[in-house]
Amino acid sequence: MTLATIPPPPGQLITLGPLSIHYYGVLIGIGALLAIVVGRRRWAALGGDPDLVDRVGFVAVLAGLIGGRIGYVLTHLSSFAGRPWAVLFLWEGGLAIFGGLTVGIVVGIWQARRLGMPLPAAVDAIIPGLPLAQAIGRWGNYFNQELYGTPTDLPWALEVDPSRRVEPYTAFETFHPTFLYESLLNLALFGVLLWLGTRRRLRQGSLMFAYLAGYGFIRFCVELLRTDTTFRVLGLSRNNWIALAVFLGGLAGLWWWQRHGPDRPIGTPIDAGVVGSAGGGPEPVADGNDVPADPAIGPEDTRAPAGGADDIPSSSRAGP
Repeated sequence: MTLATIPPPPGQLITLGPLSIHYYGVLIGIGALLAIVVGRRRWAALGGDPDLVDRVGFVAVLAGLIGGRIGYVLTHLSSFAGRPWAVLFLWEGGLAIFGGLTVGIVVGIWQARRLGMPLPAAVDAIIPGLPLAQAIGRWGNYFNQELYGTPTDLPWALEVDPSRRVEPYTAFETFHPTFLYESLLNLALFGVLLWLGTRRRLRQGSLMFAYLAGYGFIRFCVELLRTDTTFRVLGLSRNNWIALAVFLGGLAGLWWWQRHGPDRPIGTPIDAGVVGSAGGGPEPVADGNDVPADPAIGPEDTRAPAGGADDIPSSSRAGP
């Protein structure tokens, strides 16, 4: 018998007169805004224009929502049989996070490049906000009573209304709050990425691979408890396999980047990380051998001065 539980949510909506606002959308919006705020502060600390982060963030969030919804719809076509217009109802839930991350990150990088932002530095500034946004957005699953785990009687078990329980667990009352697990682990990942950003041993641009490895590991572990996926291969769900691939890909990418990425550590200011001008290579640096040519001597005239090489003033000769 459980001593305490997480009660079911009071509902899915905030009602303000004739206006109904879904918690799910509000939480996604709050998470996105906080991620952009973090990115602005980090980009400004590197010497960049924080307004550029707003422009990248807006496009990336919009693309991520579209990519996440497409990924969900493609894997849950039966849920939209007879009502195809429901694919637009984001407030009902149903975003494939891996689809959203893929499209959002790719479009965000494209936008940053289009705006002329140095990509490794921009990635390091913006990426840490992603797990923070995910940590907040995951609470939308709580208010929708979805994506919970297997039955449990732990003190922090989640109560689920009978109408929201899935087969074959309809007889159980409390379940693992996987939304809470993933939220807390994403907050921890956010902290780890901020800490890694102070470690000068990593190359600039490494945080994207660290994030992929970290989130892939988190999602793989949480997915082992989830009950919403019936399609399985070798006992693992589709998302388990994707998470494993993301984790291994992030580790491999981090290893490769540490050997072939920019020869600049994380935290290098933008001006110090960009060499030369936009029109060409770096400016030549003068050294002791750069002596201006004598205009009186033509390019073909390479003869030694009269008197030969030994004709050196006595005051300049080396001592015995």
